[in-house]
Amino acid sequence: MPPEPTDPAVLDGPAVPAARTAAAALAEPAVPAEPAVLVRREGALGRITLNRPKAINALTTGMVQAIDAALRTWAADDGIAAVLVDGAGGRGLCAGGDIRFFHDCARRGDPAPKAFWAAEYRLNALISTYPKPYVALMDGLVMGGGIGISAHGATRIVTERSVLSMPEVGIGFVPDVGGTHLLARIPGEIGTHLALTGARIGAADAIACGLADHHLPSDALPAFVAALREAAGAGLGAGGAGPLARWYATVAVATGPSSLAADRAWIDPCYRHGSVEEILAALTASPAPAARAAAEEIAAKSPTSLKVTLRALRSARALPGLGACLDQEYRIACVLLSTHDLVEGIRAAVVDKDRSPRWSPDRLDDVTAEDVDRFFAPLGDAELGLGEAGGLGPADDSGPGGELGLREREAAR
Repeated sequence: MPPEPTDPAVLDGPAVPAARTAAAALAEPAVPAEPAVLVRREGALGRITLNRPKAINALTTGMVQAIDAALRTWAADDGIAAVLVDGAGGRGLCAGGDIRFFHDCARRGDPAPKAFWAAEYRLNALISTYPKPYVALMDGLVMGGGIGISAHGATRIVTERSVLSMPEVGIGFVPDVGGTHLLARIPGEIGTHLALTGARIGAADAIACGLADHHLPSDALPAFVAALREAAGAGLGAGGAGPLARWYATVAVATGPSSLAADRAWIDPCYRHGSVEEILAALTASPAPAARAAAEEIAAKSPTSLKVTLRALRSARALPGLGACLDQEYRIACVLLSTHDLVEGIRAAVVDKDRSPRWSPDRLDDVTAEDVDRFFAPLGDAELGLGEAGGLGPADDSGPGGELGLREREAAR
């Protein structure tokens, strides 16, 4: 309660009746919250800044829709020559999707995450086919959904602060946002290693894995953005933002050679197997300490997620492109929403934060082939259909698909 006027706590100043204090507080205008996505034009440069810094810019459905709408508007706007995406707060571009939202919806049987995933995957496909230079600043933490809004772009810039990860198996989920497409196309079995362990990688490994293109020192980013703004006004040309990024890139400050490339000596033979059980046995038997450490990491993940992820990765290698992989990921995500492990994994990670998930089943041997099959069953009329669409596509249920051709992507970089 507020103190009475005769309370010693207010004797040093004029007494203010409690009713007047409350009324004054109600009369004060509320400070409007900043939008979660800042969309603006700077000359011929379209700027998109994720603006949830306290959540490391974790994506919500509204944020995905705002980004999608801006990109579609600018694609048809001759006054916009390039698009730049970054994150506010200095901690990272994006820590992924809002997984607490997934947890709460799954607990009460709310299908709302399906609409989020559908919108997010359409956005990923749109980015991959975007007709103008799309530049992503992957500074700081870039996880899950953050990979989806950056790694499918034409010019992807990392810094000495960049940390990339697809950690989904640790929360009872699977790599999505086109992650199976990206990971399945990394040389050798590195993508399998990253998917099953959720390992974090830095700038050098990100470039070696094809998840990024250029390394810039973080303190050079403001100058790069200013130069990109000027270049957009003058017309970027066929090379897009790639030549400009290369000019600013500083090889000397890179984190050195890719450690993952060197680790292929044990990664490739251990992860080439067709089952998670065989992979774990090979890692455990390897003389490489890093292999045995990877085995311990994998053993702590959701057995169901591990088996579904491995099958999704192997399937992705044979699928025709990003759109088909997104369709497959959507099928999997829709089934995962009703599983025990998704709720339990998120609970242990961000709700109770005890880091001790109780998986069910809790042994790989108890996850049967039939259990895995149900995650890949067609959805009928609920299919996303990105593998059959082309171009930018509409922003509704028949969203975009396909992928930018290799030569076009290389020219854009």
